[in-house]
Amino acid sequence: MSVTVFPLPQGFRAAGLHCGIKKDPQVFDLSLFVSDVPASAAGVFTTNLVHGAPVKVSRSRVPRATARGVVINSGNSNACTGERGFADAEWMTAEVARLLGCPAADMLVCSTGVIGRFLPKETLAAGFPRVVSALGASPAHLLDAARGIMTTDTVPKLSTRELQLGGRTVRLSGVCKGAAMIAPNMATMLGTILTDAVLTPSEADALLRHAVDRSFNCISVEGHMSTSDTVLLLANGRSGGAPANAAEWASLQQACDELAADLAQQIIRDAEGADHEIEIEVRGLPTRAEAFRIAKSIADSPLVKTAITGADPNWGRIVSAAGYAGVPLAEEQMTLWLNGLLLYRAGAPVAFDAKEVSQSIRNNRRVKIELELTLGGESVRFWTCDLTAEYVRLNADYTT
Repeated sequence: MSVTVFPLPQGFRAAGLHCGIKKDPQVFDLSLFVSDVPASAAGVFTTNLVHGAPVKVSRSRVPRATARGVVINSGNSNACTGERGFADAEWMTAEVARLLGCPAADMLVCSTGVIGRFLPKETLAAGFPRVVSALGASPAHLLDAARGIMTTDTVPKLSTRELQLGGRTVRLSGVCKGAAMIAPNMATMLGTILTDAVLTPSEADALLRHAVDRSFNCISVEGHMSTSDTVLLLANGRSGGAPANAAEWASLQQACDELAADLAQQIIRDAEGADHEIEIEVRGLPTRAEAFRIAKSIADSPLVKTAITGADPNWGRIVSAAGYAGVPLAEEQMTLWLNGLLLYRAGAPVAFDAKEVSQSIRNNRRVKIELELTLGGESVRFWTCDLTAEYVRLNADYTT
């Protein structure tokens, strides 16, 4: 399996541009991803009961075998906008579908940005013909589309994988956005993954859900679940490559898992105000779900986050967060490392050089917490960031 530099899979085109939702004409706010042929589509969406109209529309249309694309605007989430918002989301798909010459139901839609404001329909209506005309199949077109979905992101986020299936080269390429309001189920983000593999809608759904559970559902910035979270997968089969056996299916799943994890970690690297990326690995549990609960409990702890911000090796905050995760365990079943340095073993503190541990945090943007238990063989990796004064400032001033 090889990693390449952001090309589109066969039979896909993309575009991104400024249409006028955002004030700055240099900042893109409208993106379009299109398959030249009908594609299998699947989606995973926020579990927040308060969710945007685009989530309602797209969720009702997947899985499906005839999807043609995804239209996404940024700067306005079209969330908490009632019946008008739902009608506007359907209108977005109908307008773009008309320009592409396909049924409206074969278009999916996402929106991201400020909650509780109606879409500027006249602005979007003027932008749709332009973004359709701008469609292209080059890496530059995919980059433009990645720029068009950004909100508080500081960089576009893209990833690509290639592998062989049935003697054919198959490509997966994806983009996502996200920097804050990040919490599992899903993280506050939008993601679109495109592949030219041959997949049925049910296969695409299984592939995507497995990948999301090990990536976007394993990141957290502050534990605030968004109203708009969506990850969509479109598979148009143009490569002719299909998994011919269990080994090839495993290879495809691995490629999709890796791509999604790469995108998810890019969100953490771009987290608002963050000074540190934190990887939490929890091992030795009877089930993956239990390992996940412990990792998430650690990741969501403001005290753990602020300890990392201050380069303070206060390991008690980590083990206590594990203790209230709702998983049966005992202190003597836990051992803890921070950046590879042993701090706590089998329920008891060990002698360590606090200055050395502190410097290892302060001098490295990436911090790794490893918690090992003796209860089983399941593990999970979870990614988060520290909590800084800059994060508070950015989110205190978001709409004002």
